[in-house]
Amino acid sequence: MSARVGIREKEAKAILTEFEARFKLDEDLFGARPRLEKVQLEKAELILLDGKPLIFKKEGRYLPTLRFDRVIQRLPKVVVDMGAISHVCNGADVMVKGIRRTEEEFKSGDLVVVLDEKHGKSLAIGEALVDSSLIPSMEKGKAVSNVHYVSDEVWNAIKG
Repeated sequence: MSARVGIREKEAKAILTEFEARFKLDEDLFGARPRLEKVQLEKAELILLDGKPLIFKKEGRYLPTLRFDRVIQRLPKVVVDMGAISHVCNGADVMVKGIRRTEEEFKSGDLVVVLDEKHGKSLAIGEALVDSSLIPSMEKGKAVSNVHYVSDEVWNAIKG
């Protein structure tokens, strides 16, 4: 991982305010004065909260990492069959054919977490390309655009 750089309090507050608003989080989720640092990756910026890699910035958006359980648990779920796992973990978008079920309703553009059907493990965070209500009637096509997944650059920076 590259060098950690501290984030000034004013910038830190702006990041957390934007993140809390986007994900409708409790005000006390981050505590009174969390210490934020950033690490520049090749295609993203990793944000550490009190030393924990919980947020990253990619394409101008702050998103939760797969390690930010309190946020991941709040996202709608897309459960995929075991055959889809290797594709999703290599960055492929989620195809309708690989989806076993959805949990909680979502709209196109919403963030969702992709889980494997056997163990319920988080494989990826993606952006829904269609509303959840349409998935059962679709025969083919992409349902979720993969944004962050196990084995991507953010995951490799935070694993361990």
